[in-house]
Parts: sequence; structure tokens; C-alpha cells
Amino acid sequence: MSAQQTLEFQAETRQLMDLMIHSIYSQKEIFLRELISNASDAIDKRKFLGLTDKSITQADENSIRIEIDKATRRLTISDTGIGMSHAEVVEHIGTIAKSGTKEILDQMKKSGEAQSTADLIGQFGVGFYSAFMVADKITLVTRRANEEKATRWVSSGAGTYTIEETDAAKIGTSITLDLKPADKENGLPDFTDEFEIESVVKKYSDFIAYPIIMKKEVHKPVKVDEGEKKDGENETKMETTIEDTTLNSMKPIWTRAKSDVKDEEYNEFYKHVSHDWEDPLKVIHYRAEGRIEYQALLYLPKRAPFDLYYTSFKAGLQLYVKKVLILERAEELLPRYLRFVKGVVESADLPLNISREILQQDRHIQAVRKGLTTKIISELATLMEKERDKYADFYREFGPAIKEGASTDYENKEKLSGLLLFASSNDAEKPTSLKEYIGRMKADQKEIYYLAGESRLTLENSPHTESLRAKGYEILYLVDAYDEIVLQNIGTFDDKKFKSAAKGDLDLADEKEKKKDEEKVKEAEKTMGALLGALKEQLKDDVKEVKFSSVLVSAPSRLVGEEFDVSPYLAKVLSRNGEKVPPMKKTLEINAEHNLVKKIFAIYDKNPTTEELADFSQLLYGQAVIADGGEIANVAKFNKAIVTIAQKALP
Repeated sequence: MSAQQTLEFQAETRQLMDLMIHSIYSQKEIFLRELISNASDAIDKRKFLGLTDKSITQADENSIRIEIDKATRRLTISDTGIGMSHAEVVEHIGTIAKSGTKEILDQMKKSGEAQSTADLIGQFGVGFYSAFMVADKITLVTRRANEEKATRWVSSGAGTYTIEETDAAKIGTSITLDLKPADKENGLPDFTDEFEIESVVKKYSDFIAYPIIMKKEVHKPVKVDEGEKKDGENETKMETTIEDTTLNSMKPIWTRAKSDVKDEEYNEFYKHVSHDWEDPLKVIHYRAEGRIEYQALLYLPKRAPFDLYYTSFKAGLQLYVKKVLILERAEELLPRYLRFVKGVVESADLPLNISREILQQDRHIQAVRKGLTTKIISELATLMEKERDKYADFYREFGPAIKEGASTDYENKEKLSGLLLFASSNDAEKPTSLKEYIGRMKADQKEIYYLAGESRLTLENSPHTESLRAKGYEILYLVDAYDEIVLQNIGTFDDKKFKSAAKGDLDLADEKEKKKDEEKVKEAEKTMGALLGALKEQLKDDVKEVKFSSVLVSAPSRLVGEEFDVSPYLAKVLSRNGEKVPPMKKTLEINAEHNLVKKIFAIYDKNPTTEELADFSQLLYGQAVIADGGEIANVAKFNKAIVTIAQKALP
């Protein structure tokens, strides 16, 4: 037996351990995941190497065992894996980022057997050091398959370690941690607590392929012998024994065929990953195959969390790599607008950074992200097409997120736009999609018409929609102020542009009608041109232009904005949210055929210097502002004009 040696860690290893203990992992419990993962790797290696090396025997039972000694505050994790030789311990434990797993993986790739690898992880060889976060001292005893002697390695993480030859009956590795005192206030739970250990295993390593065994107290009923039974006693009594208990299920639901999973199982797993009390609205379970392979089990919730639309909302899917939970919230796997989606993704192809907590941004990540996004959008489209009422329920909760995606995800803009729903003049009860709107468009219709306002009732009675309704055109009613921004960002759908009924010329008339309208306007200008000039002077500080309208029917006036002006409704919402909206002067259109306008002209024509003109101009302008959904800047002036006119009109 060789004498004990005291060796120094490589300088980089000492630096890593210091970093590991203080900052590299956000949760101390991660150490158990790392040690279990390493143990699983070791079992995989023994199985693989035994296929070609007959001197490497296989264990009678492949397992990972956890033992707790509360009296000494010791925690031991042991496995039946390949083990390490004396030289390998020095090489792999004493040197940073020297991973036997990576070497085995490289060897398998060279031999063309990469596809036969089973759950190899630990590409960086640093997970072992995470145990120093919770331990004052670590003792490792390992015996490599096909070797007689074992190696004992001991360190307190202070810069040196001791190593010596020893005896060990079984092949494999045993790691004993002399635990630090529990300190829950500083994030260090009591890892001599069986419940704590079981919870961590369930959280991170439930789907490791090998049983993770720990001795636990088991309470079970046993039958009482007739001779020992006292009067009045039950036929059974509770007996407490200490038995081996498997902590992990080893049955990831997402790896099973959909036909083998019951709805109840899907629902229970959803509640496990989401902490929701309701069943999900929809389950998306699929496997992606090809250049990048992964499996996903995703859920659409029924209701949006109260903070879903806050910037502080924490999103992300659970990420497993070879049945080990690597990230509880992998935000990189979905675009932000799909933050409501819950579930898990498992892949063997994803690269991880040194701590396994932040995914590297590369083509693997982007491929999975693209695949997941495409699948979710496709499932939503199917839900919309085949289960419209169910989709309507979903949209009421998550519509703003879909709008966010349609506005920001250029690659999927058309598909996401197809998922939007709007109130429409076509049906007072059922919202419409853009595809459905286009399906009802008139043969000569070139644009999708919309109008934004605070309520459907306001929009239905708006002077902006008079000419559209008169000609039978359908109008989208944007009662959500931000819908206007969404449509501006989308720009077009199915090559059809969006057109606000309150902005610019609607161009609804054919050549014959246009000629007739032009003649009406010219006739009005010829007859009432002087009034038009006087109104311009009165309202020069409020409007950009005053002109006669060719489209108004029952309303005396309306305000028309430029193509890229925001609606008054949106302007009010933005102002309430503290955003500055620059003042916008619009064009005031006057309906020369309206009885009110005719009466105003008659008074003006009789006396062009009448003081009533100021009140008349405020009446026409104020009415247009209100009909437009805006707010009158000088309410007192408007009210005075109304009272003055009413007093003179009443007998």
C-alpha cells in the first residue's frame, strides 16, 4: 500500500473552488445534482467500456446510493460506476476542466458509436467541486473496474489534498461530505434531513435512469399474532422499519408515447411544473428529430398569471439534459411573448456553460427555440380553426402576448397576425380574424378598414364610419388602444394594407362617384366659400385645414388625421401612462349639406361680422373632437359657445 501524499491543487482549480463556493451556483443544493449526475455518468462509462473490454465487469445492480449520518453530519453519495485509478484521481480531481466524460465521448465519436452513448454529461469536469459549497471536508474513495486497489482522496478545499492507496471491496466511487452547519438564513439547508434530500432529488434528478436509493423510515401495518393480541386491539398495528427507498421515478413523462400517457397524468405533471391549481387548456407533446433532436412537453394555461404582463415576470421552460434538470427557467428557449407557456424540454445536443445555469447562445439554442416557437404557433392556429370557442377563451387571457409577438417577431409575423382577433361591424357578438375579414371583403376592396375608440358603441356611431357603412364595407373596431400600434407594426396581412377610417382619404368612390363628389364640393365652395375662410381664421390655432367633405352623411363635421398620426384614444392612453404625445393638428371637414351648417351659413351670409361666428366655429370643432374620441382643450370656451347658441335658439 502506497504512503499518503499531500499535493497542491492546480492554481486554476483553487480559483475555481473559491468561485464555486461563493458565486458560481445560485443555489447550494445544486451540489447534489452534480454528484448524482457524475455518478450516473460513471455507471454509463462502465457499461460502455465493458462492451469492448472484458476485464471490466458489470455490476449486479446499477444504482446510486445516498447515506446520511446525522450524528457526525456526514452525507455519502456512492455509485456502482467505472471508478477511477490513482492517476485518474490526480488528473481529473486535481486539475480543472479535465473531464473523463469528455474523453470517453470523444473516443465514442471517433469509433462511430456516438449514437450509443447513454446519458453522458459533465463536459467540463467541475461539478465535483460544487460540494465544497456545503462541506468543510470531502473524502472520496474510488476503485476502478479491473483494478484491485482503491484510492482515497481527502481535502478541505484550502489548496491541498491528500491521496493514498486503500482497500475497497466494490468497484465504483463513494464521496463523503463532512457538512457545514445548516444555515437557512444564508441559503444552506440541513442536508442531513431526509426530507430535504428527497426534495432535491425529486426536483433535479427525478428522471435519472438509475435508481437513487436512500434508507428511510417506513411505517406500515403488520398483522398481530393471535397469541399476542389483547382484548380490544386491532388485528393490525403500525410498525416502523428502516428500508431502502428509491427516491426518483426514472420515468420522464415526456419520453413516453402520447398514447401511453393518460390525461390525468398530463394534468398532474402540469400542476407540478406550473404550480397552477387548474388543468391546462392544451397539452403539446412532441419529439423533434433531425439535425437537432429534442423532446418537449408544453402546456397552455387556462388563465394568465396576474403579473404576466409585468417586466418582472419570470418566464422560461424547465430544461433537462439527459434526464437531469439543468435550468428551472430556460428563458432562451422561447421568445419573450410566449412567456405564458409552461413545460419541459429535454435535449442531448444543447451546449452548456461552465455552471450549466446559462445556456450558450449558438445554433443549437436557436434551432430549438425556432422549433418550439413554430410548434406552439401551429398548435394555436389549429386550436383557432378547430376549437374556436376554446381559442376565444385563450385569447381573452393571452391576446396581448400574441399581439406583442405579431408586432416584434418578424419571422413569424404573418402566422401570428393570423391568430389575432378583433371586434367587427360584421358581428356584434363574435370577434373576427384577419383571414375571416379578408374572406368577406368586397371584390374591389383593396384595404382592411379599422377605427380605434374606447367602446364599440362610440365607434358604431362615429362620423368616420358613415361612408364605409353606407357602402357595406366591414370595419374592425379597435377597442384596445394598443391594437392601433399592432396594426401599424404589422403593416399588411395577406398583401392587404390596413387603413384607418379616421386618417386620410378613404378613396371609396368609383370614377363616376368621384366626379359627382367633386362637383358637390366645388358647388359648396362656390356658395359657402366665404364661410369656409371665416372658419379657418377662427380655428387657425386648433386645426391645420378646414374644407368641405365629400363623405359625411349625417354628421355636421369630423376631424381627419394624417396617415401616421395616433388616434385620440391611443394618445389618451399613452398620456395616462406618462408618455408624451406631441400635439397634432388635424383637418376639419364640414358637411355642407347638413342642416346645422346651412343655418350657420345663413346667419353668416346675412351678417359676415356677426360675433356668433366664434361660437359656431367652437360648436363644429368641439363636436368633431368629441366624435373623434378626443378631449377638448378649452372646455370652458366650448361650454360657453353651447350655452350662448342654445339661449339664442330657444324662445
